[in-house]
Amino acid sequence: MGRTFRIYLAGESVFTCKQCGNHLAVGESVLSKQFTGQHGRALLVHHAVNVYCGEAEEREMRTGKHTVRDVFCRVCHTCLGWKYDFAFEPEQKYKEGRFILEREMISERPEGKMPAAGM
Repeated sequence: MGRTFRIYLAGESVFTCKQCGNHLAVGESVLSKQFTGQHGRALLVHHAVNVYCGEAEEREMRTGKHTVRDVFCRVCHTCLGWKYDFAFEPEQKYKEGRFILEREMISERPEGKMPAAGM
């Protein structure tokens, strides 16, 4: 088994795993805060790091049928939400490849922006 390398993020805010503090996404990656997960409010984010996905499965959701994968923290293995692989409804295609992170499972932490190169 090899060593797991983690990505550390910088931005206005960073979303982390509530259990272990693992960095997951930056605030700039949030596409919508108007989603609902299994535990309440959730975020739709463009990209997540330091996670791994479970097996793909079809689920009937409030917005129709989707093929999704549960998303887990790479450090503590907590289920954080899911990733949309495929949307059967044409108006839901914007979700494909995006991640749902449940607010109950994550924390938001203000971070300083990285200085621009050469400054």
